[in-house]
Amino acid sequence: MESLKNAFTQVLTDSGLLNLLNSLPAWLALDARQLIFVLATPVFIGVFVWEYLKIRHNDKLVNTAESVRNFMLGAGYQTTELLLAGLIAFPVHALAYQHRLLDIPLTVTTGLVLWVLIDLCFYWMHRSSHRVRWFWAAHVTHHSSERMNFSTAMRQNATNIFNGGWLFYVPLSLLGFNPVWVGVCYALSLVYQFFIHTTLVGKLHPAIEYVFNTPNHHRVHHARNPGYLDTNYGGVFIVFDRLFGTFASEQAGQPIEYGITRQIHSKSLLVNWLHEYVDIARDMLKPGPLGQRLQHLWRPPEWERPPRKE
Repeated sequence: MESLKNAFTQVLTDSGLLNLLNSLPAWLALDARQLIFVLATPVFIGVFVWEYLKIRHNDKLVNTAESVRNFMLGAGYQTTELLLAGLIAFPVHALAYQHRLLDIPLTVTTGLVLWVLIDLCFYWMHRSSHRVRWFWAAHVTHHSSERMNFSTAMRQNATNIFNGGWLFYVPLSLLGFNPVWVGVCYALSLVYQFFIHTTLVGKLHPAIEYVFNTPNHHRVHHARNPGYLDTNYGGVFIVFDRLFGTFASEQAGQPIEYGITRQIHSKSLLVNWLHEYVDIARDMLKPGPLGQRLQHLWRPPEWERPPRKE
């Protein structure tokens, strides 16, 4: 048995695979977050196929071409994250962790605390993604579908990694949580959120609806109706929306209309990813004081400059 083990070891050594693995940059080798996404994607596809078979005859709920496009948008997002997240985000997390305030070991208790803190960071990142136009430029892609189904969850922007939303999680590394576990918790949070993008699940038990973000709450979040806009930002939990005054429940007399207030209808992946950046640039190029032009970056998406005085 020992000789057989040595034989396998020799084959592996001679193949050069070990040297290849050892040569991988640390940021790629430690990016467990992306590994979780890669492993979860076949599950996402399978769940969507199950949903599709149930709603395929209702064009208001699902459109085949759009669903394929949603997964392509998601593939672009995963590709840029896989190739560039470690180069851009991981060094900042690693630097913060090198100057951490505490040494926090991973235990069941600290893991649960991290899980809640991840959702708190997600809440503020998500809220900023709606109320700060620069962040909205990346997030708008996710909201621009006029349908709600599991493929909508995959409708993501390939520019996310350049947009800077990941900075909201850096304080957790500075506090003392290992960046690898920060990434794992974040990824698992996004896996959970995939399953709340559906119309097939109605209201759950009131206790669940009070604490957790559910399909019912998230459908409201994706609405463009005036009474529903900019609400229900939570990821796994809905309690932070209740705490910070951004919670809204679905009203019987106000059916949800999905999409964005300035709707675009383009089949181009590039247009879906970049149209809001183009609009920001166009608004900034309009004549006016530089200070007012720059405000288009951090003001809400609906903000317009005051009229120029003649």
